[in-house]
Amino acid sequence: MLEFAPDVRTASCYWGGELGARLGAGGLSVPYTGGRSRGGPDGEIGTAESIGPADGTELWADLYRDPLAELAAAAGSGAGSASGPGGSAELPLGAALPAERPRALLCALDGHVGDIARGAGLPAPYLAAAVTELAASAVLSGAGAAVPDEEELARLLARALVAVALAALLDADAPVVPDGAARDAAVAALAARMGARPEGSERGLGAALARPVLRIASRQVVRRRRALTEAAHPAAADVMLYLAHGEPLRRRLREAVEELEPPVVVIGHSLGGIIALDALIASPSPRVALLVTVGSQAPFLYESGALPGLVHPEPLPEHLPDWLNVYDRRDLLGYVGAPLFPGRVTDVEVDNRQPFPAAHSAYWTNPAVYRAIAARLP
Repeated sequence: MLEFAPDVRTASCYWGGELGARLGAGGLSVPYTGGRSRGGPDGEIGTAESIGPADGTELWADLYRDPLAELAAAAGSGAGSASGPGGSAELPLGAALPAERPRALLCALDGHVGDIARGAGLPAPYLAAAVTELAASAVLSGAGAAVPDEEELARLLARALVAVALAALLDADAPVVPDGAARDAAVAALAARMGARPEGSERGLGAALARPVLRIASRQVVRRRRALTEAAHPAAADVMLYLAHGEPLRRRLREAVEELEPPVVVIGHSLGGIIALDALIASPSPRVALLVTVGSQAPFLYESGALPGLVHPEPLPEHLPDWLNVYDRRDLLGYVGAPLFPGRVTDVEVDNRQPFPAAHSAYWTNPAVYRAIAARLP
């Protein structure tokens, strides 16, 4: 500044050290950080490998950024073609043109898309739109020429279709997306309808995982910047509004509870979990027998000193009901409470088998979530 305005006097006003948010307990609310987890039972240390097996989650993270990247990579590599990359092998008499092969496989889905989508908990219009989008894609010609095996091509197309549909759901800020099991079921059903044997689906995924990591064009990230930004700071405006003026939301929750017959179980996802915890801290409710927070930032806000009703290191009030907290380590917006409130919170880890940000919205198709809640019902 002095270089441009030498006569101006400056004075520092650094507020971060004294007044800024901090993790008062050194990050106990964070279930997985720096390759180590503090959220396990009895201080158990977790590693990246403990998240789960190599189930293709990283591949899907790439595909949600660019749903056609795997097809484009296959087309660019020329793997499996008779003459190699850039070759021009002569087609047998009567053989389908490269672009016709994948489109012929997609035609086999006619009349079945709705049933497959419903079976996976995926909105049918999204999957139908994915079929239309993929059928019109220029990448099909290269993929058809590079992948002569019909079953492998069918599996590539199936993953691309599901990736297109789920990427659209994420762009639309859908509150619920299929978990990994439902997603994989949709891929298997689509591939089977296009002629791939069910037992071959695992082999196809293994082949995909063996490929080099896909390089995603930055334009794809820019295209989805809104969805990615809001996922990284979910409903940012809602969170900030609640923290500044949260009483109307807490009051509405209390009114809803009063209209129900006890025992009441209050379940809140993400910001809903913050509101639920805060409301029950502020006002005792004998009707509520169990609080369930799912993928919630409530423990993190408490540790950061930003939860309106309770500031670290204040303990939970005695009137707070049993608290069950469900989280997924891949959900970067889900935190743990037991290390902060020993004996007052039960943390249950689930694996939605989705990369972030899809992991944050995939709890509600994961049976493990419902089993965890059912086991604690009064």
